[in-house]
Amino acid sequence: MIVIAGLVIGAIFGAMRARALKGNRKDMAQYAAGFGIAFGIVAMFLTIFIDRML
Repeated sequence: MIVIAGLVIGAIFGAMRARALKGNRKDMAQYAAGFGIAFGIVAMFLTIFIDRML
């Protein structure tokens, strides 16, 4: 669940970032994908860390 939330939050944040930089739809899609992947990977490591600690 944390990974999915990370992907969604990253995609939203990436699209907002591209819009702030006055990008077109393709730019927003690329930023959303990149940020979604990055946030998803961070969330995956966070999930593994939490699982190991408990």
